[in-house]
Amino acid sequence: IRDRVPPDSVVCADCRSDMAAGGDRRYCYPFTTCTNCGPRFSLVRSLPYDRERTSMACFPFCPDCEREYGDPTDRRFHAEPVACPACGPRLWMADAAGLDTESRDPVAAARDELAAGRIVAIKGIGGFQLACRADSDEAVSRLRKRKKRFGKPFAVMVRDLEAARDLVELDPASESLMMSARGPIVLAPRRLPSEIADEVAPGLEDLGVMVPTTPLHIELVREGRIPPLVMTSGNLSEEPLCRGNREAVDRLRGIADCFLLHDRDIVRRVDDSVVRSTGDGPVMLRRARGWVPEPLPLPEATPEPLLAVGGHLQNTACLAEGDQAFVSQHVGDLDSEPARLFHREVISGLEDFLQVEPVTIV
Repeated sequence: IRDRVPPDSVVCADCRSDMAAGGDRRYCYPFTTCTNCGPRFSLVRSLPYDRERTSMACFPFCPDCEREYGDPTDRRFHAEPVACPACGPRLWMADAAGLDTESRDPVAAARDELAAGRIVAIKGIGGFQLACRADSDEAVSRLRKRKKRFGKPFAVMVRDLEAARDLVELDPASESLMMSARGPIVLAPRRLPSEIADEVAPGLEDLGVMVPTTPLHIELVREGRIPPLVMTSGNLSEEPLCRGNREAVDRLRGIADCFLLHDRDIVRRVDDSVVRSTGDGPVMLRRARGWVPEPLPLPEATPEPLLAVGGHLQNTACLAEGDQAFVSQHVGDLDSEPARLFHREVISGLEDFLQVEPVTIV
């Protein structure tokens, strides 16, 4: 039963096609999904993995979605997050105070804000992200100052693999992983000269690059005039990701100039995974979205359920039972009280999710 909930997955080619087809009812729909892709772990409240135990429970099916969900020959058969514009989550644009701007096209409004050099907080799959133009030193410097993240590099989201190749040197294995269903950020040597602002990764020869991982990201960068975007975690430095709309408006007020929000709840905070491109193939640096909650095999079974709470820096927790180890999503450094509260949230989440109470703690 514990293997039944897959990790959150990048939007698949079929759903991309639906979103690009002018006559499809999911044309440009920023929550398109099927059994092969979309949010999973981040929206599950408890097992077993059924719609009523996810944050999609509050969105009753329209007749078309209900037909797809119940048809064994349809690729949306029992896809728990399935929805469409008639029955699914709603997207809207909000100003710096969190008030709905009543924009007729929230994605276009967000594009305009980004093009103007402003900072936009975007509600993603596993938490909020902060975005701005990656080709503007002024915009990136402002984000650094507001977020209080000095020195550490930012990741960059580009439209597609070709655009990624223009920015960094990628080996075939790293390209394959970047374009896979896991969709991590890939660290690779940057190409020079570059349109990317020096402030994105000051003093570093590597740059972290990713392609769009969600339907919302795809719609955001669909227009050719959008430059590469800084896409970093939606938080103040050393604090956990923002998860809820009210939480984000409260905690990111003063950082974001505006908010791109939706009404599907995020149940579990899950950050982007990070891998490094090396001569020996990609190496995992941060294991989160795309991998968690897949267990890791143990060389021998633990005699009793065991909880490892991790170190003080770059923290993750781990719950082991039998011959499997369930490593949590990335937590980060535990210097702040909000980070330590998130650490407890992750641990209790592992225990609840696996329905296991550890006997030993290390």
